[in-house]
Order: sequence, then C-alpha cells, then structure tokens
Amino acid sequence: MAQRPVEALVAHLVEVVGQEIDEPLLLRALTHRSFAYEHGGLPNNERLEFLGDAVLGLVVTETLYRKHPALTEGTLAKLRAAVVNMRALAGVARTIDLGDYVMLGKGEQATGGRDKASILADTMEAVIGTVFLSAGIERAATFVLHHFSPLMGEAATMGAGLDWKTSLQEAAASAGRGSPEYRIDECGPDHAKEFHARVVIDEISLGEGDGRSKKEAEQKAAKQAWLALEAQHHDG
Repeated sequence: MAQRPVEALVAHLVEVVGQEIDEPLLLRALTHRSFAYEHGGLPNNERLEFLGDAVLGLVVTETLYRKHPALTEGTLAKLRAAVVNMRALAGVARTIDLGDYVMLGKGEQATGGRDKASILADTMEAVIGTVFLSAGIERAATFVLHHFSPLMGEAATMGAGLDWKTSLQEAAASAGRGSPEYRIDECGPDHAKEFHARVVIDEISLGEGDGRSKKEAEQKAAKQAWLALEAQHHDG
C-alpha cells in the first residue's frame, strides 16, 4: 500500500489541538530511517521521537499524579508503564491510521512495516514531539489526553499487576475458580502473523481476542474474560 497524502492527518491534528501544525516538521516525524537511508540520508524522525517520548511521559505522569493523590510512587509508576509502552502507543497510532502516512523504505514496506508496532509507536512519539514544537506544551497535553485518557482510565481499573492477565488471575482466584488457560491459534505469513487467543477457566470459554502478537491476543481475551467474571459476580 502506498503512503497516504498527509493532509488528512494535518486536519486531524489541527482539529484536536486547535492550532496550526508545522507541516515540514510533521513530514520529518513521518520519515522512518529506512526511507531516509534510501533517499540519501534525509533527516529522519528519531530526534522528534526522543522529544515526544519525554512530552508523553511528562503529561501522563502529571495527569496520574493529580488524579490519584492517594497512590504510592510504585503504583503510579506501574500505571504510567501501562500507558507509556510500545503496545499502547501502537494501539493509539492505529486509531488515527498513522501507519498509512509513514514514509518507509521498500524493504520495510514489503514486510508490513505500516502495521509494525515498533514503527507505529516511534512515529506516534515523533508526532507528539511535532505538536509540542508547533504549539507548545499545553496544546501537546491536549493532544496526548485526547488520545491516551481512555488508556489511563482503563489502567486504573486493573489489579495490582496492571495487565489483564494478572487481573483475571486475581479475579479467578478470589471467585474460587481454576487458573485461566490460554489456547492460541495463529495464521498468516511470518511478517504479518495474526494470533487468536481463547481463555478457558474450568473448561468454560470466557473470552477471546485477536492480535498481531500472542501477548496482544491474550490480553484482549483476558480482558473479555475478566469482564465476564465481574458480570457473574454482580449478577450473583
């Protein structure tokens, strides 16, 4: 699939941020090192990624600090880690079809780079860096919160491990149920594998999930199963 013209992404950024975005800088944010190398060493997005990572970390950290005054440093750090990680960043990137806009080298493009979690996460951070340089920290915070608040809210509902598999394990134990068992199927070529997970407790299927990695599929299945156990608990 060819790179999509950047105008739609610019329009989304302006709508969320409420201010014009530096378009040449945004184009740099979308330039993966593989494309830069193939075109004579153009500037790539790695410096903007470095900046965006810091901006994201600051905004998420401050938000969690203010919203959860009773939580310890260790718990706040776990909450932040549940939001600021490659899988979460890639998930947010997919909601705005960011992969469609990335400028990739031929090799990366041929092997599914537009949907590769590492590339999506790095590009998302570079876009955050672009918003910060274009519009300042307050508008960058608006952009981050627009896209990451649901993840922060979800993380706050999880158990001590701050992931759905740990939360499901805790819920099953407290309900006197057996340990969750994950059954995995996979399909597709090596560069574009899809995984399907089904979680079974006491031989009863409680949740299913699909993902581009085994871990992602298991987390989605665990979340569905956790919600199912919660519903059973409240009904009972």
